Amino acid sequence: MTDDPPAFPIPRECPFAPPARYAELRDKEPVSQVTIPTGKHPWLLTRYADVRRLLADPRVSSDIRRPNFPALGVGEQEAGAKSRPFIRTDPPEHTRYRRMLQAEFTVKRIRDMRPAIQATADRLIDEMIAAGPPADLVAMYANAISTTTVLGLFGAPTDDLALFRDVTRISGGRGSTAEEVTAALGSMFRVLDGLISAREAEPGEDLLSKLVVNHLRQGAVTRQELLSTIGITIVAGRETTTSMIALGTLMLLESPDRLADLRAEPALMPAAVEELLRVLSVADSIPLRVATEDIEVGSTRIPAGDGIIALLAAANHDPAVFPDPHRLDFTRTANHHVAFGFGLHQCIGQNLARLEMEIAIGTLIRRLPNLRPAVPLGELDLKHDAATFGVEYLPVAW
Repeated sequence: MTDDPPAFPIPRECPFAPPARYAELRDKEPVSQVTIPTGKHPWLLTRYADVRRLLADPRVSSDIRRPNFPALGVGEQEAGAKSRPFIRTDPPEHTRYRRMLQAEFTVKRIRDMRPAIQATADRLIDEMIAAGPPADLVAMYANAISTTTVLGLFGAPTDDLALFRDVTRISGGRGSTAEEVTAALGSMFRVLDGLISAREAEPGEDLLSKLVVNHLRQGAVTRQELLSTIGITIVAGRETTTSMIALGTLMLLESPDRLADLRAEPALMPAAVEELLRVLSVADSIPLRVATEDIEVGSTRIPAGDGIIALLAAANHDPAVFPDPHRLDFTRTANHHVAFGFGLHQCIGQNLARLEMEIAIGTLIRRLPNLRPAVPLGELDLKHDAATFGVEYLPVAW
């Protein structure tokens, strides 16, 4: 009897870098099997070229109902098989859902949201200043910006941001049972169901109204499908962006030379956002797939039916593509990172996330020139859950 493959997820030794084990695997065993919390044994991909090729391969499935789907949370697969989030479906079903949302995530539509996001950032900083230091940057700023922005897309009320944070924490937690995940999602769906009823009675100009009028009323989508689509858009739209704003700010505070560069030349902010996305790669293990045919990756054959995890952080630190990959370099050219995934399932909200990061971090370092962590880095409450990495609590002073 052979031992099970090593456990996954692998903890990070530093919040600003992927686990050191990723580099070892990329060099010596770029396609390897691991044991995830559910007891399954999916394959890990760690090289940039392999990750991109696999995520664009039509021979892999994102359908969460497949037996060996490598869900990292204990209750994630069972709950997901019921709620059917569109990111865990395949074409043509996935294509239908994505097209419903596509028009609201164009570059122009996102650009038009800048004044509202800027106003939110300024209001939240005003509130932090009025309350006085220290402040929790995650709850009072990063989470508030990301959740308010995505709820605003749907015209949803923003008076209970904690609800959506809790839903994400429970539904993405490795130890959450199917019952706990279902209950958390149910609490969100009840709120969203009430919003759908309100839009059915009186449509407005928000995205939810457009989905109700153009898709639900036309019979192109069921109520449950609409609930699932809205729910996963909100959860996915707030979780990784919250983590990136908080962790990105912390990395800059711990990188005074790079922070000085940004303050001296604010026009570097878009490039800084791209580099922070690459280096931090908080959505590391979100791309989960199942092989529908035998697939050769390098010298390794992945059998049909086996699960696959394409590691974004490992790919984004591949020195064959990104020289000196751990260095934060705002002048890096051809930064074709995969922080938002790749292929058909590449994050539909990536341009919105970029804009939120640019405004949130840029406004923070401009308005609070003496911003600093209120506790040492080693005392921070870091999290490494089923799919993303970030900070739960980041006390800052100024």
